[in-house]
Amino acid sequence: MRFVRRALMIVGAILAVVGLFWLGQGMGIIRWPASSVMIDQYLWVVTGSVTGALGLLLLLIARRLPRR
Repeated sequence: MRFVRRALMIVGAILAVVGLFWLGQGMGIIRWPASSVMIDQYLWVVTGSVTGALGLLLLLIARRLPRR
């Protein structure tokens, strides 16, 4: 169970960070790299929001698992 909990925590954290990055680029807040096709695109706002929410959900599930 410890392995599953750690794996969920790692995957959840990565998804949350990537989702926030995509959300920031889609909203035009993060303009790096300057040649990115994701800047100011509504598709990446939605994709980043869903990805970030999924990451946070995985973190929540991992926290609720027993620590054995």
